[in-house]
Amino acid sequence: MTNKTEQLHSPTQQKNLLYRWISTIVVVILLIWAFVGVPAFEIKEQSGTIMRSILDGLIHPDWSYVYIPEGEDLLRGLLETFAIAVISTFLSAIFCIPFAFIAAKNMVKFKPVSSVSKFILSVIRVFPEIVMAIIFIKAVGPGSFSGVLALGIHSIGMMGKLFAEDLENLDLSPTESLVASGANSIKTLMFAVVPQILPSYISLVLYRFELNLRSASILGLIGAGGIGTPLIFALQTRTWDRVGIILIGLIIMVAVIDIISGKIRKKLV
Repeated sequence: MTNKTEQLHSPTQQKNLLYRWISTIVVVILLIWAFVGVPAFEIKEQSGTIMRSILDGLIHPDWSYVYIPEGEDLLRGLLETFAIAVISTFLSAIFCIPFAFIAAKNMVKFKPVSSVSKFILSVIRVFPEIVMAIIFIKAVGPGSFSGVLALGIHSIGMMGKLFAEDLENLDLSPTESLVASGANSIKTLMFAVVPQILPSYISLVLYRFELNLRSASILGLIGAGGIGTPLIFALQTRTWDRVGIILIGLIIMVAVIDIISGKIRKKLV
């Protein structure tokens, strides 16, 4: 009994208890501060009418907007969004490879080079896609090209980091065996590294494509091309039936891509 009491009142136990109390107090203070800063919930007089108009438009979408032969329609917007996601993912899947190999510590003998590459990838990831899109819209003008650049560069940072981590977790015993048998660097890479990393790399590319597809639809809201551009126009003009059909098209496209991508990843695993 005395030993248990001494353990409970030991300096280590007292220090841990003090840390817990301090952490709890800090969390409570942060929660109180966050809720105090939230503005009071207020329902305007016309809120009910506006909500009924929105729901009515979503329930009764504008099916005539699906295909318009002589102008902009839903299918063209979805196709442009899909193209932005495909091109940006394709470019980032290629350009992330050298960054990942340089960033992986087990692939580079000179460690400062690996650290610099990781720092560059971190800097790229700091900027959200929407911030990059705004920058490129100012630089090259509004349209799908700015969306491709924004998503492509941001994806290089994300895919490069994850791919570098996969490379660092490689089993290097096949590589050592090939080097011992006299194989050069290219053969070692092709027969020892690529077979191990290819399934996870393809899975990573597919997952990034799904994210880019969602992001491409959002970037159109600020003028970076895709279905987001007619969506923001419909929202601004309160054409809720058109908003409804655009959202239905987005849901169907994303769901189909998720199903196909999921089946491909299962086969790879």
